[in-house]
Parts: sequence; C-alpha cells; structure tokens
Amino acid sequence: MRATLRWAHADFRAHRGEALFVVLASAGIIASLLLAGALFSYAANPWQRIFNQSQGAHIWLQTKAGADPAALTRLDGVTALSGPYRTAGTTVESRGARAGVALRAADVRPPDVGRPLVTSGSWLVPPDGGDTADTVVLESSVARALWAEPGDTVRVTGPDGAAHPLRVTGVAEAAEPRYQPGGGPGVGWVRSDTFDTIAPGGTGQSVGLRLDDPDDTDFMVQRAVTVLGADRVAEVTKWQQARAEAGGDDRLLGQLFAVFGLGALLAAALAASGAISARVRGQLRDIAVLKAVGFTPGQVVRGFLVQHLAFALLGVALGTAAIAALGARIPGRIGDAAALWQDLPGYAALMIGVPCGAVLLIAGATGLAAWRAGRVPPVPVARAAQRSAAPMTALGRRALGMRVPPALVLGWRSAFPRRGRTFVAVARPALPLVLITVALVAWSTLDQFRGRPAQMGLPAALTVRAQQPGGPAENELRRTLAQVPDVIAVHPGAEMAALVPGQTGTITLRGLGTARDPFPSAVVEGRAARGPDEAVAGQGLLDLLGVRVGDWVRMTVEGRPQILHIVGRSIEPESGGRIISTTIDALRERDPGLRPDFHALVLADGSDPRAVSAALAGAAGGTLEIRETPNPADRLEPARGVIAALIAVLALIGLTELLTLISTGVRDRGRDLLALKAIGLTPRQIGAIIVTGAALTALVSAVVGTALGAVSGSWLVDVQGSSSGMGAGIAHLPPWPVLVVVVVGAVLGAVAAASLPATRAARRRPADSLSDTL
Repeated sequence: MRATLRWAHADFRAHRGEALFVVLASAGIIASLLLAGALFSYAANPWQRIFNQSQGAHIWLQTKAGADPAALTRLDGVTALSGPYRTAGTTVESRGARAGVALRAADVRPPDVGRPLVTSGSWLVPPDGGDTADTVVLESSVARALWAEPGDTVRVTGPDGAAHPLRVTGVAEAAEPRYQPGGGPGVGWVRSDTFDTIAPGGTGQSVGLRLDDPDDTDFMVQRAVTVLGADRVAEVTKWQQARAEAGGDDRLLGQLFAVFGLGALLAAALAASGAISARVRGQLRDIAVLKAVGFTPGQVVRGFLVQHLAFALLGVALGTAAIAALGARIPGRIGDAAALWQDLPGYAALMIGVPCGAVLLIAGATGLAAWRAGRVPPVPVARAAQRSAAPMTALGRRALGMRVPPALVLGWRSAFPRRGRTFVAVARPALPLVLITVALVAWSTLDQFRGRPAQMGLPAALTVRAQQPGGPAENELRRTLAQVPDVIAVHPGAEMAALVPGQTGTITLRGLGTARDPFPSAVVEGRAARGPDEAVAGQGLLDLLGVRVGDWVRMTVEGRPQILHIVGRSIEPESGGRIISTTIDALRERDPGLRPDFHALVLADGSDPRAVSAALAGAAGGTLEIRETPNPADRLEPARGVIAALIAVLALIGLTELLTLISTGVRDRGRDLLALKAIGLTPRQIGAIIVTGAALTALVSAVVGTALGAVSGSWLVDVQGSSSGMGAGIAHLPPWPVLVVVVVGAVLGAVAAASLPATRAARRRPADSLSDTL
C-alpha cells in the first residue's frame, strides 16, 4: 500500500495540470447540479417559498367582534401572532371585473409574522410620495383577477353599500388561500383610518398563529377555539389548505423539472466519467513501466482508485462549499434560489445526496477505467507500430488534389476517424444539447400560450355575465358587446355539472356557441362539433370515461339524460380536461327554456383584454361582471427563470465535454501532428486542423442534438399535457432562428475551447515526438 500511495503522489506531482482539470471539472459539475436542485426547489415549491420568506402563519382565525386574540399568546406551542387585524368583507371592482375581498386594517410598516411580500409597487405608500390616505395593497391573485396594478384606482364597496375609490400602491404575495372566482374572498390591506371610512360599524378580526411544530396544527386549532370560544370563531384556515390549493402548480412544475434534473445528472455523469477515462488513457505508458518494475494489477487498480477518489472528494467538497458559502451572492434569480433553498423541503437530502451520488458515480467510472489499466501489458506495443487513425480515403486524397485547404480535409479526418470513436465523440456533447433543446421547447410552448392562446384552447380572452339586478336583456347585451371595438365574436354559453355513467363522479358539460356560429374550440383530433348531439371533449374526460373519439356517451344533467356523440378531442386547460363541449342549441333540445349564463368574447389579435374590459364596463354602465380567462402560463411563469438557468448549467456541462474531447484528441494525435509539421505544414495549419476538427465535431453534435431534442421535447410536453388532462398537441417547437443560434453557439464554443490546445500543439517541435514512442 505504501508503494501505491508513493506512486499516486509522484503521479500527481508529474501531472498537476491534468489533476487540476479533473478537480475543477468535478467541482463545477457538482456546483451546477446543486444550483439546479436549488432552482428546482425554488420554482416547484412556490407556496413553501412564500411561507418561509414571509414567516407565514400556520393557522388563520376569523373571529367575531369581542374576541380577545391576545389570550392566544399564552398557549404553549404558539411562537408568535400575526395581528390581530380588524377585517371587513368588501367588493372590489376594476375595469369591469369584480372580486370579493376581506380588507384588513394594517400599519404603515408590514408585520414581522405573516408579512405580505410586496412584488410590485410599495406598501401602503405611493411611490411618488403623495398622500398615503385611501391606498390599498392587493394580494396577487386578487390583483390578477381585477387586472389591477400599482397606480390604478379601484372601487371598494363596504358593508354599508357605499363605494370608495382607493389607489393601489402595491401587489403582494401571501401564504394564504388564493382568490378563486366563485370561491372564498381574497385579501387586501388598507391603513386604519381608511378602514374606518369603509367599515365604520362593528367588524370581525383576523389573527394568524405561527406554531413551533406544524404537525400540531389540528390540536392547536382546538385549543385556540376553546380559548376564544366557539361562538366567536367564524372561520379557521390551516396552512395545509393553502398548500393544497397550490399543489397542482407544484406537481406540474415538479414533473417538468424532474425530467430536466435527471437529464442534467446523466449529462454530468458522462462528463465526469469521460474526464477520468481520458486521463487513464493518457497514462498507458506509465502503467506499463509500473508493471515492468513489479507492480501487480491490483496495485495499479488501487493506485488509480485512491488517486481519483481523492480528486473526486476534493472537487465535490470545493463545489459544495462554494455553493453553501457563495451561492446566495450570485446575482439574479439563481442567488435568490440559493439563499432560500436551505429553508425549503428537500434541502438536506439534496445537499447530501447529490455529492454522495457524484462520488459513487466517479468511483464507478474510475473503477472501470482502473480495471482496464490493470490489464495493460508490462511491455506495450510501441505507438509507432499501432494504427492511430484510419487510412486516408479516396475522397480525402481527391480533395487534397483539388487544392482543398489541408486544414479542412485533415480536420474532417481528425474529427471522424473511426465509426466507434466518432459515435462517442458526437454523442457525448450532443446529450447536453438535447436537453437544452427540450428546455427551449418548453419555453416556446409557454410563449404559445401567451402569443397564440386560441391554438392552445383559449380562444375567448374574456367572459361576461349579466347577473346584477337591472342588467341588460339578452338581445340588448349582445348588441352592446358587439359594438365594443376589438370584440370580433360573441358566443353565448352555459355551464353545468353532469353525472357520469354509474353516477360515480361529475364532469363539466358546457354549451358554447350556436349551430350557425360555433365556438372555435382548439380541436387536435377528429373534427369540431357541427351537427345535433355532437360534442368535443378534453383528454381528462376521455380518460375518466374510458372512451375515444367517435363514441357516444350518456350523462345525467339535473335528473335528465343527455346523450352526445364525441366527434373530436379539444385542448382543455381548465378543470383537468374533464369537460365536454357542445353547442347551446344542443342543450336547448333537453331544456328549451335554457338561457345563457355567460358570453365568451373573442378579441382581435393584438388587443389588450384590460382595455376591452374597461370599454365594456363603460358601455354597459357597470352592470356586467367581466372576467379574464385563466391562462396556464400564469401558473408556470416561474419556470421561465429556471429554464434559463438550466440552459446555462447544461452549457457548462457541454463545455466540459468539449474540453475533454479536444484535449484527448490532441494528445492521441500528437505524433501525427508532428509528422505533418515535418512534411511541411505550417504551425498555423496545424492549429487550424485542431480547431477545424473540434468545430466539425461540435457542428454534427449540435445538429444531432437539436434534432433529437426537438422530437423528444415535443413528445415530453405532449405527454405532460396528456397526464394533466389538458391533452396532447400543445407542444410547440422553437423558431428556427433560435435553433440556428444554438448550433452556432455550440460551434463557436468549440472553436474557443480548441484555441489554446491548438496553439500549444502548433508550437511543439518534431524532436518532441521521441517521448511519444510508447
């Protein structure tokens, strides 16, 4: 063992540059994987992130007037209170949209516990330093439903029915149940004097409890209700409820990022094993000398294992320590994710599992390479007697005869020497490019939801309901809607719950459009519903009922049977795809007295839904309830920053692969390059051969990687759409200029990476080839 350690130490001193490269490559890969894990946790757990940042309350109690929340501070297990806040139920209107909001009286300074996180604007203080009276901060889901932004003015109707204009100074996120149209109210915060103006009478209170142990939530709710009195507690909201409402977004993002994470881990594994195998291949002569002086195969294997495991442990330790100490200082979203990561679920598992997994992976790769090293004969065949490359082909000789630049011909020959080596050289850099293209497909699909919502199952940007007393009649409403600029189509609609066959569950039956003016559903399989009793269904409904396009389905609506013929599959982003859509005329055959519940408005391309909503509210005199159609891109918006960071991580892994391949190629062909110099090639031509070979390898890898990435990315996105109930057919390829930029970027990166090895190889002298005899 002593001899093995002494040889490992001597080898390290003789090859410090290669050892430094292996250590830095391992550290860079580990740092990239840890940052990827931080980004995945940051984006896939938005509620947990907000909860940790805001010191959120585990329990929110809505109490009646007269309750004494201060008594809750004496409960064991309660670490802090948020509030109590005087609370009143109000209705907030903006641009024709209306939402129920529970207003809370707050101080000019945000609380420490249950602190709303202001994402835009400021907290109850206008950014221009104006009057602080009559200001409001809206929770983000409420602001989104009202199309409200900092600087806008909203109308708040208090419990007494009086309307008050308030200026929105900020939009904030809170770790509480989000506002859903038709569900519970959202949250807004106003100053105490403003609250007295809006709700001068008796009000309730809201108080949040932050617990020492979240697992004791149910028990603490019982104790809190006992202390306050059951007759004085109006509503209890637990943290599990808020997290469950955000669980769909977490699951969708988690599945998306899990695929990227596994792919990045595979690419990093290949990069690390490639670097180690290349170093072992470069030491075959030293291994033969060791065996000639008496080293056994077992000693050789142990020597390589000890050496490279030490390099791996050092690199892993450096990468892990760098992320733990400096990750939070990285500017932008990556630094924010690294700073909050330690408070998110799974932090300890990733910080321990990723480095340990990397060490085991490197140990496995080193063991395989060391086993091969142990089989090297003590008297190896001289390199001069071995064929280092395939003979020049007839096409190559003809190209040289036609005065094609030798750098191009010989560079092509060095890039693609033999089938086996060519496949490995192309496949290894292609894998990160495949994952980069998959990420770009996901990005482009999100852009498609924004830019072309009609093709993604969202042709109607707005829905209008006239349910208020004194609202317009049906014909008058349609005339009013059609006269508003940018409204190109108005489709009456009705929506109701229907029992599936066997009455084991409910689905959504929707009638939209008429037989003369059908609703433009995004049909991706079959055809649109045109005749009587025809319908299109979402993937979620087809999976639930176990039917296909072309089948007839029977359901029960309000005690009456409804039989429809499914003639197509449409993309349905809402309700998990468990929607079946027909015309409102088909529903009237079952119920002749059916009237539209709402009207779906299709807007002109490029129109602003907020401006159209404001125009509708003015034209109808405020008697309409206007809502924007929910877009899945809103829930997946955090994925954009993570996808961009993931592309950077994969680019780093791809650069590591290129550096390994280039350095290995230069070392293996060192004797050939010196021979070419001896027969008359200039140093510039020698360098051009190396650069050309690297550029051609990167070009083929980029073309293959982007092609495979486009195909696999489309398949993955469609599989994700099918599993979520939305349905396949939503994947959208990136524009071809983006793919060209990826290919060009890969080639330029290879040229830059090959410049230094090419310069060093061009400066070598023919006499240096004497050291490469073995």
